[in-house]
Amino acid sequence: MKLHRLDLGERQIDLAATLHCGQVFQWTALEDGHVAALGDQAVRVAHDKNENALSYAGCDEATLERYLGLDLDLEEIIATFPSKDTHLATAMNYTPGLRLCRQPAWECLASFITSSLKQVPHIRKISLTLRERFGKSCQVGEHTVWAYPTPAELSAAGEEALRECGLGYRAKSLALAADRIASGEFSLSEIDDLEGGQARDRLCELHGVGEKIADCVLLFGYGRLAAFPIDVWVERVLKHLYAPRGKKRKWPRPEMQAYAAKYFGPHAGYAQQYLFHYARNHDKVLFGDR
Repeated sequence: MKLHRLDLGERQIDLAATLHCGQVFQWTALEDGHVAALGDQAVRVAHDKNENALSYAGCDEATLERYLGLDLDLEEIIATFPSKDTHLATAMNYTPGLRLCRQPAWECLASFITSSLKQVPHIRKISLTLRERFGKSCQVGEHTVWAYPTPAELSAAGEEALRECGLGYRAKSLALAADRIASGEFSLSEIDDLEGGQARDRLCELHGVGEKIADCVLLFGYGRLAAFPIDVWVERVLKHLYAPRGKKRKWPRPEMQAYAAKYFGPHAGYAQQYLFHYARNHDKVLFGDR
């Protein structure tokens, strides 16, 4: 296996946090790096922190940079955040090199359809099961990984086979989405041409896709950095740390969404991921024993 080198220069990345913070679900940590399938390519990547360089195999440099968000200036993004927000500063200081990945749109959509009311380890287990049962295997060095099954492959598998992968009621939503996309009735590429609200509404036409899942897909699959998914963790953070007086317990989701968009600005999705990752790892510090 031939390893390539990508010198990062002044660019920051916390590779482990980026790959295991709950935005993607297929990466396996090794002693000397991480492996997964990017699309149908098996990829291995590791970070030499002393020299601030990535070693990688299985894809080209441009693909890796785009996937890891290294083509974006993290300092410029952070400069758009509220300058006196100590809560966000604490979350960013916890993992200053956390970056948002840009996943293949179908893989991102399917993964978050299966995420409803599930914890990250469960979502990962479902993702890996679907890959191994219905996806194509690919290899990098001595490591075998599996591509996420295409809409056609999951449509052919059918709802009952998906239920056997531990999806429960989510199997119906994933099967129907796969059917519509495989048949050409629903085009994921058309989302690129729609504005934020229109794109979200279009994704919500798919069975089982609500605003939170749609926002996850826009943020992690389409690179819409203004998208701000509000799940249980983020709702908890907003209510606990940011709620206006009198709304700590009852803050309607639409008002919360509007607040986040205005307060965190054009790269609100980045702020969301910093807060989400910090909250999951410091829940007792933030919220006490519930």
